[in-house]
Amino acid sequence: SVGLTSDDVGIKVNSRLVIGEVLTELGIPEEKFAATCVLVDKLEKVPIDAIQDDLEELGLSREVVEKLTSVLTNNSVEAIEKVLGEDSNAVGQLKELFNLCEAYGIQDWILFDASVVRGLAYYTGVVFEAFDRRGVLRAIAGGGRYDKLLETFGGDPTPAAGFGFGDAVIVELLKERNVLPSFESAGIDTVVYAMREELYPV
Repeated sequence: SVGLTSDDVGIKVNSRLVIGEVLTELGIPEEKFAATCVLVDKLEKVPIDAIQDDLEELGLSREVVEKLTSVLTNNSVEAIEKVLGEDSNAVGQLKELFNLCEAYGIQDWILFDASVVRGLAYYTGVVFEAFDRRGVLRAIAGGGRYDKLLETFGGDPTPAAGFGFGDAVIVELLKERNVLPSFESAGIDTVVYAMREELYPV
């Protein structure tokens, strides 16, 4: 523990299945899903007019995008369930995730935000973004599940999840909360890791 709590940091979660099901209902073909996600991800940073040409190039009308963004402003799984129905795979996945978070006692850190779609095309399931609760710093981390990424690069089909984060943002957050640890008195000059199994006993 470095002294941060759920009052300092929150993690917004969604599922790419949500946007997939919404796009299907709006009649947008599956081959356009990934490109649409990239554009929707930009809407948090720029107005819809700024990407109008890109939308038209994809064959998406402004009306369709406005309907899509109206769904993605929901901040409760119950609201999404009313749109997608109780048999929705996306809703089922999110409910299971929140049940697991409660079971592990981390529910205070987690909140649902349908606007989190992550712009990278390889995400296939739950996506998430960690943020500063005070809203001062930019995104702390982001990632999600990708079932086909390793296969794309020649590996075996392997479901996986991953994330990236900015070390500079973490340091700024720790400094701002006055919990940045000092290593001056740790008494450690060098850390060496054994990278091969035969070196473990050394």
